[in-house]
Order: sequence, then structure tokens, then C-alpha cells
Amino acid sequence: MHIFRSIEEIAEKLPNAVVTIGNFDGVHLGHREIFRRVKREAAAIGGVSLVITFIPHPIKMLGVKKGFRLISTYAEKETLLEASGIDYLLIIPFTGEFASISAERFVRDILVGTIGVRKLIIGYDYAFGKNRQGDVTMLRRIGEELGFTVDMLEPITSGDLVYSSTAVRQMVAEGDVRGVVRLLGRNFSVGGTVVHGRQRGKGLGFPTANLQTDKELIPKPGVYAVKVKVEETTYDGACNIGDNPTFGNGSLSIEVFIFDFDGDIYGREVRLYFVDRIRDEVTFPNPQALQEAIARDVARCRELLHDVTIIEYQEYLAEEAP
Repeated sequence: MHIFRSIEEIAEKLPNAVVTIGNFDGVHLGHREIFRRVKREAAAIGGVSLVITFIPHPIKMLGVKKGFRLISTYAEKETLLEASGIDYLLIIPFTGEFASISAERFVRDILVGTIGVRKLIIGYDYAFGKNRQGDVTMLRRIGEELGFTVDMLEPITSGDLVYSSTAVRQMVAEGDVRGVVRLLGRNFSVGGTVVHGRQRGKGLGFPTANLQTDKELIPKPGVYAVKVKVEETTYDGACNIGDNPTFGNGSLSIEVFIFDFDGDIYGREVRLYFVDRIRDEVTFPNPQALQEAIARDVARCRELLHDVTIIEYQEYLAEEAP
């Protein structure tokens, strides 16, 4: 996948470009179906597939939703888009100046004048440009004039389940990491760097790795059964998310006890794949009670993780690549 990090990087029109536009936060199964459609249509006319997205997310720049958290980091989104088999990705810096551009000017100058769009595929509720004037009616009107077609996709569902980034955010925030696999098509994951903590886990007999992450959306505080990927090796583990109320820390931490592992991973990158939620975070009367609870958690996690295979980015690549 070739990435353009600004409109100016596109030196000439793309051949028979089939385009979709959106934020695609989380790259869930609904997004993947849009990408499949884009790739099919591009192949049918001997063209190329292009996804247009924005950094930062417009909601972030415009500040219209307080507490809004991205499902994926921007780096994760690029990885997931590439794994979906897209030919080109255009990342447009979403600035105040860009936000003021009318939808019609965006279509005429950028989609047609710079990219050379032949077909545009959008979701049923998508609109763009100043005051969200770029809806399907306007796009089809301009498309007839300038020589491109517009397909609008209806809500993408599986039974009674509607795929949406909003639903993903809600489920992860509620700790439903098992259920959210149905929306994402993969295990929700958090990557980061192992940093030094307070060493309390080691004193309790369960040394933990403390994760520092750029991820905005973190599952609800509690204990989770996780798979832990260290370089190319995957281990089972138990993860605690919270502020360690027994010790009154007061700040959110992500700590993971990696089963049957004794290596030094300080400063190294690891990724946690969330499989299931075990319990809420609890304030225990003393460290001994906490130690006993951790032992029960570890036993439960070992049971849950037995023979579990995580779904990660590599499976996307194997499934989606043409």
C-alpha cells in the first residue's frame, strides 16, 4: 500500500481510481466490507483502490464531543488498512483551513482534479465538507457533471448486529472484550512499552510488566485474561487495569503478569490481546487477601486461555489481500 501523507504528494491522477472516504476508526468488519467493495469495483474497471482519511480525527480537531477516544492509534489504522489489501491511502491533515473547504470544492479540486476519481463509495450516513454539505445527493449531482459515479452502502449488519465504531467504543469501555470480537473481527489489543512500576506484584509473588501506551481507548478497569505478544512469541497472561485501590495509587495503570516467562523486557514493545474479563477491580483489606485473589485470577485465566488462538493483523493480511 502506498501512502500519501498530504494531497500535494499526489503528482498525477491515479488510474481509474475507486475511492472511499471516512475516518474508519477501529477498522471494524463494516469498514472491511466497504474496502472489499472498493477493491472489487477497482478490479472490474482495471483501476486502483484508494482510501481517504484524516489526521487528527475531525472530532478531535473540532472538539464537538467531550471525552471522545479513538479505538485505534493512527499507526494501528495504517497497519489495518494495509492488511485489508488497499492500493493507496491518502491521509489528509485535518486543519482549520481544510475544515473550511466546501464539499463542492473538495470534490472538484481534489477528488476529480487531483485524484481523478472514477467511482466513489460512501456509507449511508457519511457527509463531509463545511457544514457537512457533501451528502450523496450533492455527490451524485456533481458526479453526473464531472464523469464519476457514486455508490451509497446501506448499514452493514450481521443479523441484528450493526457494525459501528460507536458500538465498538461502548463495548470496550464496558469491558466486553469478548463480545467486541464480533464487531472487530479480531481481538481488541493494546500495544506499548514496558516501563518500571512500583514492584508490588513481584513482592506478592506475581511480577508484572507495566505498560505505557499511546492507546486512548482502554477497557474498563478490572482483571482480564490476555494473550501477550513479545516479539514473535505469544504467552498467556493476566492483566489488571486500574488504580490499585488496595494501595491507594490513584492513577490508572496497565499491568500484566505473563505466565511462564522470566525474561527482562523493560523498554521493549509488547502487545496485549484481550480475550475475556474476569472481574471488577476490588479493594482488598490487606496484601494477603490481594495475593490470594491474584492466585485465583491466574488459575481462572489459565483455564480460559487454554487452546485459545487470538485473531490479529496477520489474519487480516491472509484473508483480505487480493
